Amino acid sequence: MQQSIFNSFNENILPHHGEIRLYDHFFDSGKANFFFEKLQNTIHWKQEPIWIFGKKVMQPRLTALYGDPEKTYSYSGITMNPIPWTAELLEIKSSVEQVVEKPFTHVLLNFYRDGQDSMGWHRDNESTLGPNPVIASVSFGVSRNFQIRNYFDKSEKIQIPLNHGSLLIMQGESQHHWEHQIPKSKKVAGGRINLTFRKLI
Repeated sequence: MQQSIFNSFNENILPHHGEIRLYDHFFDSGKANFFFEKLQNTIHWKQEPIWIFGKKVMQPRLTALYGDPEKTYSYSGITMNPIPWTAELLEIKSSVEQVVEKPFTHVLLNFYRDGQDSMGWHRDNESTLGPNPVIASVSFGVSRNFQIRNYFDKSEKIQIPLNHGSLLIMQGESQHHWEHQIPKSKKVAGGRINLTFRKLI
């Protein structure tokens, strides 16, 4: 399985079937520092169980859902009720929407406390996201490697470092043909907060 490291700015990362684009340092270091500290201390973080291969396990990270009140979000056996938007989340959301030019209704937050927290291989393909969802992912904190591979034959593996203040946009057919993960790392000591903005239908 060949792995490539992606370093270019704002080019389509995927070789076919969908788009993933990276805006490195979308938020400058001052803003990124402010948001990381604010979100770490004010978000209502939870660690919840999920079903994986028929077994219930605790998620290896903390999560939270914020957004419009009328819709819940479900994945891996979890149904999450959104908490109302905060001023900081609305500010981040507005900045992202100016680039994406599409509105978002919810944001799923993940807090990776250290390198032992992770996210396994998956696709954001829940029916409530629609057939070709736009997912906008913002990262604050220590850099973590974001890995992508072809869903069908597990080939064409791509690795992207998601740095402090970066924005990653996935759209088109990307969730049909590609899957992604945040692997564990013994080299990572600090925390990372990730926000994935999405529109629920």
